[in-house]
Amino acid sequence: MKEQRILSPNSPEGRASMLKRLSYRGWQISFCVVGLALWQTPGFAQTAGESPGQQVSESILQELQSMKKRIEQLEAELKKSRQPPAIASAEPTTPENSRPVNVPPAEAAASPSPAGPFQATPSQAAPSQAARAEKKKVEPFSFADFTWLTGNSRTTESPMENKVFTAELRVDTNFTKDFNHPQDDTISGSSEIFRSNEVQLTQFGIGGDFHWENVRGRLMTQFGLYSQTTPRNDASPGRGQWNLDNAYRYISEAYGGYHFDKMNGINVDAGIFMSYIGLFSYYQFDNWTYQPSYVSSNTPWFFNGVRIQIFPSEKLKIEPWIVNGWQSYGKFNKAPGVGLQVLWRPNGWLSVLSNNYWGTDALGIPGRKRIHTDDSVQIKYYDQPSRFLDKAAMTVTLDAGCEFGTNSGVSCSGGTPAKPSQYFLGFMTYQRFWFHKDLFAVTLGGGAINNPGRYLVLLPPINGATAFSGTPYFTENPGDKYKAWDASATFDYMPRQYLTWRFEYNHRASNVPYFSGAGGVTPPGGNVLPLGSFVPGFTPDLRKRENRITIAILVKL
Repeated sequence: MKEQRILSPNSPEGRASMLKRLSYRGWQISFCVVGLALWQTPGFAQTAGESPGQQVSESILQELQSMKKRIEQLEAELKKSRQPPAIASAEPTTPENSRPVNVPPAEAAASPSPAGPFQATPSQAAPSQAARAEKKKVEPFSFADFTWLTGNSRTTESPMENKVFTAELRVDTNFTKDFNHPQDDTISGSSEIFRSNEVQLTQFGIGGDFHWENVRGRLMTQFGLYSQTTPRNDASPGRGQWNLDNAYRYISEAYGGYHFDKMNGINVDAGIFMSYIGLFSYYQFDNWTYQPSYVSSNTPWFFNGVRIQIFPSEKLKIEPWIVNGWQSYGKFNKAPGVGLQVLWRPNGWLSVLSNNYWGTDALGIPGRKRIHTDDSVQIKYYDQPSRFLDKAAMTVTLDAGCEFGTNSGVSCSGGTPAKPSQYFLGFMTYQRFWFHKDLFAVTLGGGAINNPGRYLVLLPPINGATAFSGTPYFTENPGDKYKAWDASATFDYMPRQYLTWRFEYNHRASNVPYFSGAGGVTPPGGNVLPLGSFVPGFTPDLRKRENRITIAILVKL
């Protein structure tokens, strides 16, 4: 025979037993009430002359009274069991080892324990909810709309996104007409436009962002002209083996990293990533113009190394770099390059960017040091969405740097014929106006540089010359003078957030012959090996002026 358990009314099992008994008794009462109701209806009621044996039994009425008293007693006991003990605290403490997963200590201490004797009232729960909302971290720079910035994509959503991967597709196709009419259709002195009088695919990029828990990664390919023109501006593959320019030529971005939930977030990434020295993006879709001025076109588009993105707040980013070199796949010498980016956006109409760099980036000259600072301000000074002219903004960028060092052959200032000054000074500024709810936009601007020694001047591709080969037709020796300036006007038609039709006019000029002329920069019959070498009987046609128009279709999904 089983031993009968005595259940406490305060225990969960006791309360469950009471509810079961109440439910059973409730069904009995219901049947009795229904029977009485039917008895009193005209079809069933007894007349005054009916026999007493058919009247309601006295015993049934007594049973109903007894059941009613028992139910009231059980309800009283159940109500009493729900009362909190007199000594219960309004904010019970939670042991450290019983804190809910993913709840910070401060939040867990302020919340009632899941095993506590009662639920918090709304007035008690409110402070805890407010504290949680206050402590919730905000995504950096998400407090305002920054799609107006140059160098920043204007898309606000992705049609190809899930919890693990956000896909991205970029297509950049253009037709450019150079009014110097080079016979070989080759354009010199640009890191964005390379051929004249032809439709060309500058970039077809496919990739995206991987994100799972705190692990992150990004891949973006570059098929098209970028896969040839960007690697040729890097001389580092000339040091050592394995053809680094071929290994990386079809990749514009490729890195992996980890996100730490500290402050407003810390990202540590390693691989190839964008630099944003010179303000503008490597991808034309993100920019106000197709051809940026020299301080952007002639400074690094990417780095290969490690970056640490630190977000002390939602309005500030501090990003140190340890990289192989100045837009290089490998190192030029033994020392790496180091740098720091600081990005501050205190509100929705102002963005301040500062980039600073130090490295040894003269191939084979380890004693030559390079320093460079690049500083930009972007201001949205007009914003009236309901008007035809609905938005206006401007940018100003200032760059300065130099090369120096023991046994370097150059100095930052006060140069001599034996040790000339080798520095870089430049600026650019742009004004952009948006119309008809951002359907159209017009950008006007330009800039200038002074770069003695030409160490940041893009080498013209004369006879297939690269940054490693050099060319005798356009030297980059200490003391070689170079000054240049440009101006542009751009019209954008943006019927969708993923598409831009761009029409642009550029005027560019320099103090020395530099841009491709009618005779072109290719020897008759094609390039002669070794690339970049002197070709007897051939003289490239270089001019001091260049005027061109560009029509481009830019897609980002």
